[in-house]
Amino acid sequence: MAGLRSFLMLSMLAMVTGCVSLTSSITSGLAEDLSRAILDNPDAETVRTGAPAYLILVDGLLARSPESVTLLSQAAALNSAYVGAFVSEPQRARVLAAKARRLAFRAACLGLDDGCALDSRPFEDLQSWLATTRSRDVSLLYAVGSAWAGWIQINSDDFNAIAELGRVKELMRRVVHLDEAYDHGGAHLYLGMFETILPPALGGRPEVGKAHFEKAIDIAEGRHLLTKVMFAENYARLVFNRELHDRLLNEVLEADAEQPGLTLINTVAKERAMQLLGSADAYF
Repeated sequence: MAGLRSFLMLSMLAMVTGCVSLTSSITSGLAEDLSRAILDNPDAETVRTGAPAYLILVDGLLARSPESVTLLSQAAALNSAYVGAFVSEPQRARVLAAKARRLAFRAACLGLDDGCALDSRPFEDLQSWLATTRSRDVSLLYAVGSAWAGWIQINSDDFNAIAELGRVKELMRRVVHLDEAYDHGGAHLYLGMFETILPPALGGRPEVGKAHFEKAIDIAEGRHLLTKVMFAENYARLVFNRELHDRLLNEVLEADAEQPGLTLINTVAKERAMQLLGSADAYF
């Protein structure tokens, strides 16, 4: 699930700014401005060294407004993104991922009608509840699903954690139904990842995943370069399609990284594309 880790940490950084529409408080506005500064920064090393201070700042804002749905969502996204990007110590990663998941669940409980206990209610009840959610709920549904997926990734050696992936899929499917263009088609990208984590013999559905990847690329009009990287890494490699793999990655390298709200993500995507092309001969 290494490719999922790369995607999770970047997509959750991008998702942070999508949460701010939930409230209009001054603290949320500050968090939005800082988040945009991160996303438009082409220097990943600067972000890496500055991220801990930003996490502490957001925690401080949350301490002042502990029931702010927006700040809870932002804190969840940032903690999960930081884990995926920079934390290599397993125990520390688990602690921070659990914190992110807890914050996301708290945001859902406060911000969604009957949005508590999403991880423990019977699966059929979860499906019935999701059917009652509306377009106004998309930001929170996506935030919860993203942080939850990050927690599963960190705990991928725990079958109890893996068993919760079905719930995350249901959340993302509902986001697609309500607003498939949200976060540059991010829910389609998640679903593409989920369907290509495993080979067909173990339950993977690569062709379903392929359709989700293609839809995400279409929605973002090719500006979200990480989509093509994940398409190449998770689908093209899974089905041993070297032609598709190299074409997608070369398109990423030739594209302009500077896009509003996507510059950091695209810069890192280019770095990953170079790595994947460099290892292609050995893989294929």
